[in-house]
Amino acid sequence: MASLKTLSGTPRQHGFTFPAEWSKQRATWFSWPRPEGISFPAKYETVPANIALFIREIAPRQTVHINVPNENYERIAREQLIAGGVPKRFFGPLTALEETPSRTSRIQFHYMKTNESWCRDHGPAFVTRTRKGKKEFAIVDWGFNAWGGKYPPFDSDDAVPTRIAEELAAARTPGFAGVFYPKHNGLPVIMEGGAIEVNGKGTLLTTESCLLNKNRNPNLSKSQIEKYLKDYYGQSHICWLGDGIVGDDTDGHIDDLARFLDPRTIVVALETDRKDANFKILRENYKRAQELRDQDGRPFNIVEIPMPGRLEHLGQRLPATYLNFLFINGAVLVPTFRHKNDRLALAILQKHLPRHKVVGVDSVELIWGLGSIHCLSQQQPA
Repeated sequence: MASLKTLSGTPRQHGFTFPAEWSKQRATWFSWPRPEGISFPAKYETVPANIALFIREIAPRQTVHINVPNENYERIAREQLIAGGVPKRFFGPLTALEETPSRTSRIQFHYMKTNESWCRDHGPAFVTRTRKGKKEFAIVDWGFNAWGGKYPPFDSDDAVPTRIAEELAAARTPGFAGVFYPKHNGLPVIMEGGAIEVNGKGTLLTTESCLLNKNRNPNLSKSQIEKYLKDYYGQSHICWLGDGIVGDDTDGHIDDLARFLDPRTIVVALETDRKDANFKILRENYKRAQELRDQDGRPFNIVEIPMPGRLEHLGQRLPATYLNFLFINGAVLVPTFRHKNDRLALAILQKHLPRHKVVGVDSVELIWGLGSIHCLSQQQPA
């Protein structure tokens, strides 16, 4: 059995980079929600069917990896996905019954305990490089502390990237080089996947409200954080926006505010209701986006997209936004919220993404967990 290789230095030093999300993908990773988890209180029974709607779109296009605690949860997840319309042909034999998993089915399960289901933030960051004409990839295992220690325990979530890396090493996965561990003075550097966006040309976009929050890396300055971003995501230029939207318990992840559509284009959310608490926040971020420059000093093309109005559940404001969309091979999956702006948002994205099929997927049940499809998933590049 191959042992897991810990890589020295940084991904940037070794020529690795974190690809733009629209790059060709090998797979999408999920961590299946558990009824005893805290993400969907009193609403869990409606969530698996909502997730199934997304996986039904992903599975025909690429492999779907799903982390579950054990065989029983795999059986439950299979039943829930099939009930949600995912074709049975995408499933192989039950993982526990396979002496050597074939890994040929489109939906593959991994027995890997997690605390919650937000794989964008606790999952691995896959970085890639081309060496001697061959594509190689590695995993960056950032530290994870449940968005500033808000939701303990989080030890199982924090271990997910290394667990995945161990499986890839054991399977002698072609092109897998090993794992990087970002540390500062011996302590893991805290980072979440939803906190960053890259344009595929060297620019990374993030927010001050999240990455400069002292509940993540209190001993790191802004310049030190920028260096870690550049070194471990393999980027050359960092752009900053300000605060996150109301209801976002991550302290302002960028994937609710602004996203790259291509290397030169950023789509930014705007709220038109002046009485809405998001109005000033999003206007300020829009102004800042207009002033940003890319890695070559050029301004970005800024595209506006509306917000889906005010969504609440049990009196709690929910962070509903169309920007929590997910690129997959040939398509973009966009959360919708039964609002009049749904159709307009989809049309805006389709206009600027002519090579992708823009697919709206109802996320009214899912957003009760304070996230949507991008938060739940992590792409693995090809």
